[in-house]
Amino acid sequence: MTSSHPTNRLAHATSPYLLQHAQNPVDWFEWGNEALTKAKQEDKPILLSIGYSSCHWCHVMAHESFENDDIAQLMNEYFVCIKLDREERPDIDHIYMEAVQAMGQNGGWPLNVFLTPDQKPFFGGTYFPPKNWAQLIVQINKAFREKRNEINESANDLSKHLAISDLQRFKNVPPANGLDRTALDAMHQVIESRFDFTEGGLDKAPKFIMPSIWLFLLRYYQIRKNPKSLEILHLTLKKIAAGGIYDQIGGGFARYSVDGQWFAPHFEKMLYDNGQLLSLYAEAYRLTKEPAYARVIRETVAWLQRDMTSTEGGFYSALDADSEGEEGKFYTWQYDELKELTAEEIQLLTDFYQVTPEGNWEHGKNILIRESEIEPTPALLQLNEKLLTIRNKKIKPGLDDKILMGWNAMTIQGLVDAYRSLGEDHYLELAERAIQFIEQHLIVGGKLHRSFKRTHSTTTAFIDDHAFLIQAYTSLYQATQKEYYLIEAKKWCEETIRLFYDEAEGFFYFNSHEAESLIARKKEVFDNVIPSSNSVMARNLFHLGIFWDNEKWKDMASQMMQRLISLTQSEPIYMCHWAVLATEMTNGMDEVVMTGTKSLGRQKEFDQSYLPFALFMGGNGTSKLPLVADKLVALREEIFVCYNKTCQLPVTRVPDAIAQIVSQQK
Repeated sequence: MTSSHPTNRLAHATSPYLLQHAQNPVDWFEWGNEALTKAKQEDKPILLSIGYSSCHWCHVMAHESFENDDIAQLMNEYFVCIKLDREERPDIDHIYMEAVQAMGQNGGWPLNVFLTPDQKPFFGGTYFPPKNWAQLIVQINKAFREKRNEINESANDLSKHLAISDLQRFKNVPPANGLDRTALDAMHQVIESRFDFTEGGLDKAPKFIMPSIWLFLLRYYQIRKNPKSLEILHLTLKKIAAGGIYDQIGGGFARYSVDGQWFAPHFEKMLYDNGQLLSLYAEAYRLTKEPAYARVIRETVAWLQRDMTSTEGGFYSALDADSEGEEGKFYTWQYDELKELTAEEIQLLTDFYQVTPEGNWEHGKNILIRESEIEPTPALLQLNEKLLTIRNKKIKPGLDDKILMGWNAMTIQGLVDAYRSLGEDHYLELAERAIQFIEQHLIVGGKLHRSFKRTHSTTTAFIDDHAFLIQAYTSLYQATQKEYYLIEAKKWCEETIRLFYDEAEGFFYFNSHEAESLIARKKEVFDNVIPSSNSVMARNLFHLGIFWDNEKWKDMASQMMQRLISLTQSEPIYMCHWAVLATEMTNGMDEVVMTGTKSLGRQKEFDQSYLPFALFMGGNGTSKLPLVADKLVALREEIFVCYNKTCQLPVTRVPDAIAQIVSQQK
């Protein structure tokens, strides 16, 4: 039985996900001293329930169980109940997700974990139907009261397991040759062996896009000119852009497809996926000049601006899969919803998007998909506009309107890459507006904060927020030649080392040295749908070490990479951003310095070519950059191509400089 309730203490949260539970009859707490102290004082186990705003099964379990008075009464009686937004507190989510997986359970969200009063996990799982959930609550309470010693022993053992870092767990000996082209070849061979040569992407279902894998292939192709790399890349990028995972009329990508054909997506759209995919399609376009890639970029930026941008310029986190209580309803089409179209337009939909009267998916619904090798015609693009107008009359999916530091920085990177590839000034304007939002609302009193909704969160930023912000600043500098951005990147790199670096292991903790103490302190090493924070920081150190001639930073990056060469070589799927860094370290990076009034125009000319192993600097006045400062003295219109502390003779034409870059690539 359910009824309406007054709000609980989650009504004061900043997280949209927590606010969704503010009228539950469950006596929810946020994670913090109040709940943790209560559990200890009353010697009660903690029920930690973790999810996020656009999570479909989180909504289902909330409706079935957390809105149920009888179930809520059991939860309130037996446990201190804590509700957590994984996107606001990924540090806590990482720990307890690993705990549930160590118990032999599948991970996922909602994640429901039972903890001792001192936060040690002893049981957990994901979604539970209401009857099973009610039974489990009673059983856990009984076990906690009657088998406390066994539970404490098990929880202590599991906590010891969690305290071991991945770096200790996956000790490896670097290959005899170290980091060289044969190591890159081995990485490519592993990816090729797991590739789906029919549908693109990895050969499994569900299918996640994993952008860093394909960024590695772009760079590997640039070094080895292996045609198989380009074949794999094209097949993947064209298949995902033609499938249901891509919003054919509105732009933007869903999180993953549930099948192996990119057909039926899990319809939620996440900011982090789309920010990365802007970068991927932009780089692929720069290499291939494939018009289909430019179209995807334009449509995705249009979606980003239309649906995901706040009035002040920050980007929202996600759009739900659900609307009107039904997954995918907003994005799919019943045949009777097309009655506003002419017969010719319906025929066009049938021919191009494989729409049928009985539906091409379940329950008479149609997911718009197309053949990957056939680009939309002008008539179809016009029809897309009409369909978008019709669709916008529907009730829209829920919007997670919190603004996350790290995801915004990733999207800034994507917009900068899109600007450099397509030359659309508007993309750079969006990126600079977003960095201004971060500086105004998420950097407070010299500290980075994790998220913003009406105000910044009390949670300070984690290592991923710092790493992606540094990357965004570095990228903005190369697009604009505004040295302020690179000075900020340097400042935040120094601060990140101070707050997160572990001198003993040579990697970065996920939580800062100043953060609250949890039962384990993790270091994020493995790349997944989002690159690991340590791989992004290693690239930051490598690039900024070159820009600022800081040998210590370059050495730190090199030591991190050396420690993980074997793992990256054997498992490049889950070390794919490390593999990107491996290409840069193997090939080396050219430093291109442009001086004079034409330097910014020359940067745009360079950006017409794919030059992933070049870092660009420019100026027409004074500079704090070591490599730039001494070249501004004569105020000539010149281009210098330098490599490993040696500069070639200056040239005045971009094609001549590109020839020098190409000639240096070993």
